Amino acid sequence: MKQGKRPTRRQKSEIKAAGLIPVNWLIEDKLIVINRLFVKTRDIRRWA
Repeated sequence: MKQGKRPTRRQKSEIKAAGLIPVNWLIEDKLIVINRLFVKTRDIRRWA
């Protein structure tokens, strides 16, 4: 598993739009996020 990075401003808005709190999540791939506390991953791609 890759090490997560801090999200950019745009990624924070995408995380917030997915109903998550941006402070608690790190970015692994473009829109795959890792929870800082529980090390759970989520895919938050928007299907628009």
